[in-house]
Amino acid sequence: MTDPDPFGFEALTFDWLRAKPGTKWSKHGVPYAAWVADMDFPPAPVICDALRELAERGDLCYPNWKFFTGGTAVPALYSERCTRRFGWTPNEARIRELDDVMQGIQIVLHFCTEPGDRVVVHTPCYPPFLHAIEDHGRRVMSVPAITDPESPTGWSFDHDELDQRLTVDGAKVLLLCNPHNPTGHVFSADELTALADLAERHDLTIVSDEIHADLVYRSSGRHRPIALFAPDRTVTITSASKAFNLAGVRFALAHIGPEDLWRQWAAMPDHLFGSTNVFGAVATEVAWRDADDWLDGVVMQLDRNRDLVADLLAEHLPDIRYTPPSATYLAWLDCRALGLGEDPSLTFLERGVKLSVGPDFGVEGRGFARLNFATSSAVLRETVAAMAG
Repeated sequence: MTDPDPFGFEALTFDWLRAKPGTKWSKHGVPYAAWVADMDFPPAPVICDALRELAERGDLCYPNWKFFTGGTAVPALYSERCTRRFGWTPNEARIRELDDVMQGIQIVLHFCTEPGDRVVVHTPCYPPFLHAIEDHGRRVMSVPAITDPESPTGWSFDHDELDQRLTVDGAKVLLLCNPHNPTGHVFSADELTALADLAERHDLTIVSDEIHADLVYRSSGRHRPIALFAPDRTVTITSASKAFNLAGVRFALAHIGPEDLWRQWAAMPDHLFGSTNVFGAVATEVAWRDADDWLDGVVMQLDRNRDLVADLLAEHLPDIRYTPPSATYLAWLDCRALGLGEDPSLTFLERGVKLSVGPDFGVEGRGFARLNFATSSAVLRETVAAMAG
């Protein structure tokens, strides 16, 4: 008889979760943690086995990657995976390893912008994007999300209006999050074509964070890298960390399409940007090579959970407006009808539930909160019930 839950996604217990030392469950000391983008599930067993074997060998030396990764370099594996899953083949020679996605974004901002330059972002947006732009002395040019019942994802963005603003004000970089965090919007081929055309007309370098690419739901189609539409203008940055729950191993990749940027990046002194560690490289390789069965299972679990969120909100908090995301495991909750002010997460925190703070995602996040539903159905049920007080 086939095991309906071979990886134990429904077997989580609160005792185990609350004993975890990671920031999600330990930082705020509340009974229910549904904020930072960690899944509650343990990583794929094959990844844990590989890391355990690495440690037990007792050889945490300067790595010869030929032997640590079974003869397959991670950049080559990434290129093969993108070809198979997304129809895009990155040039292995243009791939650089990073500690995390934000490191790559900040490197591009450093090379491609000057203080005072504008950077285009779709808002609300992942808070570190805003921080990176502001910390570099650059300015945000926002493209606000619009609630759109006609859109397959429930959201749209006015790129015609962006075109007009760029004609007047100009910008240097388009910082794209595809799939989008926090709305879960998956950009269509038409949208990506429009953005590629804008980048060409207005001479924008595109930096695309595609860390959620493996978490597009089947009913939403498949992920499309914007490098398919603007290959010579796009820096694609990604990691296995979100899809395989590996945030702590600190490993990411950047594919640098623009020729001038590639020359600048390649000319930098060795180790100026640090170097990755062997645990991160091994975890990433095993994830992308051997853990797709776990990924398929987790996406099925998340697919059920995104619908369960709708049912639970209808039962406990019917005034919250929620559109199930087309990708990611993040629910963007419009709580404005509850009358809880700009930051409704404060009220939920008083009720024992930690959600992500809506205003941290920009002014468009006022009155919103973000719920992480990457957990078991039982934990999710208790969490939403607790939100209602």
